[in-house]
This record gives sequence, structure tokens and C-alpha cells, in this order.
Amino acid sequence: MKKGKKVLTIFCITFVLMTLFCVTAYAAPTGDVAGAIEDTWKDASGQIKQVVNNVVFPAIDLILAVFFFAKLGMAYFDYRKHGQFEWAAPAILFACLIFTLTAPLYIWKILGM
Repeated sequence: MKKGKKVLTIFCITFVLMTLFCVTAYAAPTGDVAGAIEDTWKDASGQIKQVVNNVVFPAIDLILAVFFFAKLGMAYFDYRKHGQFEWAAPAILFACLIFTLTAPLYIWKILGM
């Protein structure tokens, strides 16, 4: 019974906080909702682009680089053990790394931003 009360209390507090901190977005006096959304997107698109270029892509690049070098090391040790070097996994990770390193140069043209 105590667990149910805790869950209900947390749910109620979350609901109250959500209703307190929500912001109502009004369209223009003419009721043009699409125009209001387009204006908001125009204002936010530059910030989104900057965050993706400066935070998201470098984080993905770092993760892929770590996985690439780790897989390359494991492939080398497998080569030492079995005498056959497996190229598929390091090659795929390298291709993904090159793709994400060069993505900021062309991804925004594809998305039309």
C-alpha cells in the first residue's frame, strides 16, 4: 500500500509541475497556426544546427573512433591467434566514422537548412 501511495504522489507532483511549467503557444491573431510553427522553426533551426554540429556529431565521432580502434586491436589479436585477419568489422566502423566526420558538410543541404 505504501508503494502505491508513493507512486501516486510522484505522479501527482509530476503532473502539477508539468502544468505549472508548460507554456501556451498562441498563433497570430488571424489564427495562422502553420505560420506560428514556421516562425518558431526559423528561430530555432540555427540553434539546433549549432548544437548538432558542436555536440552531437563530435560525440558520435568519439564513440565510433573508440570502437574502431578497439575492434582493430581485437582483430589484430585474433590474427595473432588464428592467422587470419578479419577486415569486415573494422572496415564498417571506419566507413561510419568517415561518414559522421564529413556529415556536417552536407547533411544540412540534404535537410534543406
